[in-house]
Amino acid sequence: MSLKSFGVLSSIALFLSMPVTFAQSQAVGAFEGQSDVGSVTPPGTAAFDSASGVYTIRSAGANLWGTTDGFHFLWKMVSGDVSLTADIDFPEKTGAHSEHRKAILIFRQTLDADSAYADAAQHGVGLTALQFRDAKGETTQSIELNIDPPKKLRLQKHGDEFTMFVSFKGEPLHQVGAATKMHLNEPFYAGIGLSAHDPNAVETATFAHVELKPLVAPATTPQTALYSSLKALEIDPGARRAIVAYTAKARAMAPNWSRDGKTLIFVQDGKMFRVAADGLKNVDGSAEQIDTGGATGCNGSHGLSPDGKLLAITCTMASNPGNRVYIIPTSGGEPRMVTANPDSYFHTWSPDGKSIVFTRPSHGSLNIIAISVDGGAETALTNGTGVSDDPDYSADGQYIYFNTDRWGGMQIARMKADGSGVEQVTHDKFNNWTPHPSPDGRSIVYIAYPPDVTTHAANKDVALHILSTSDGSIRVLTNFVGGDGSMNVPNWAPDSKSLAFVSYEMLPADDLGSSE
Repeated sequence: MSLKSFGVLSSIALFLSMPVTFAQSQAVGAFEGQSDVGSVTPPGTAAFDSASGVYTIRSAGANLWGTTDGFHFLWKMVSGDVSLTADIDFPEKTGAHSEHRKAILIFRQTLDADSAYADAAQHGVGLTALQFRDAKGETTQSIELNIDPPKKLRLQKHGDEFTMFVSFKGEPLHQVGAATKMHLNEPFYAGIGLSAHDPNAVETATFAHVELKPLVAPATTPQTALYSSLKALEIDPGARRAIVAYTAKARAMAPNWSRDGKTLIFVQDGKMFRVAADGLKNVDGSAEQIDTGGATGCNGSHGLSPDGKLLAITCTMASNPGNRVYIIPTSGGEPRMVTANPDSYFHTWSPDGKSIVFTRPSHGSLNIIAISVDGGAETALTNGTGVSDDPDYSADGQYIYFNTDRWGGMQIARMKADGSGVEQVTHDKFNNWTPHPSPDGRSIVYIAYPPDVTTHAANKDVALHILSTSDGSIRVLTNFVGGDGSMNVPNWAPDSKSLAFVSYEMLPADDLGSSE
């Protein structure tokens, strides 16, 4: 056989070896192609009904999760800022179907199984989530909503910010606290997909009123408003799940976790509130206000006693102007003053419940002070002209962790409970604030600001870092927009498996879902 003949036959063999991939590259409706991403057996299929405008996808696939995905994908290559909208349904309501089959709107870097992506996922059980893998091969993270399935779902990319919008009963699309920041190079893939969440099953999903549109800059600068999202985040590196417990067009701040693990306490507009930690009842912005009696103007410095029966708050009263620390029953009631001197900001209870530690600014410095819960004499734990702030006890009561600028920049330190034996804990390029030891003593979580942000500023690009007390290793839990207000006070769940924090977004004040 001649080399020329061998080359022709080789080309034919190569062509014949790829019938599925080649066939799946064909256009479907408005999408340029379709592909199985990862392992999908049998191969996924898709159809478009031009009369109804409905796309139907049938697919197997293990999941979109972890470090690899398996799903069927209808896609189009796009660039710039875009939004993707659809009404999603699972037509097969009865029979044996996976509760976690996922129908998705997705922006994805490549067709590799471990590609970076962000998606808005509707689960068969009704769970709705923003999922994202912020770099190739990383572990997927999710921000989940325990709500009824929305009628309409939207995924929007604006710069490096990806936001999910929902509409339940035909009202304008609106955000519900599910957003993340990550980067996709241009061009990238945009489209719809389905994973059965079972490699041995084939599921079906439909997508109606599908719209893939560029985001068009408005003729005039729209009015924006600050939105807060209170989230409960799991720290397990293999889980990376966050549940939205509360979101509102307001500045919510500083969540505490109740001792029974069921509720979160936070401050908003100078008032104290509580919400269910699982987000089942309060994603829409409703929350139960806590009675603080004559105390008003409360701020993000508050916390529950070790037995959970008392709540320390930092507020002002008509009879005592200025911020002072007060104690009320956790259920609410008339406050009892603890700090007679003003400019006092609560931070932490001692594990035995007999004293509290607070801070007081003075002439540009900030120092840490202890006092009995019954009030009386104050004991300075730090002195100096610099900043020592955000103290929090270790679970065993031996140490107090705090942030300080005494070594240049802002780093995490710890000292013995009497203020002696100060040790530097972090030694990196970041400016680190608000350390909080976990109840099991294994971890310290704190906020890491980039080097150019030198104050405890709000609404900055920050990260939650978690430090292992056993070996000193540090890993990034999540990146978000926040800072001051995100976790000023102790924020761990009692089981040390999750922690609460608040992220922020500036969004158009009115029609949040509009891409026109």
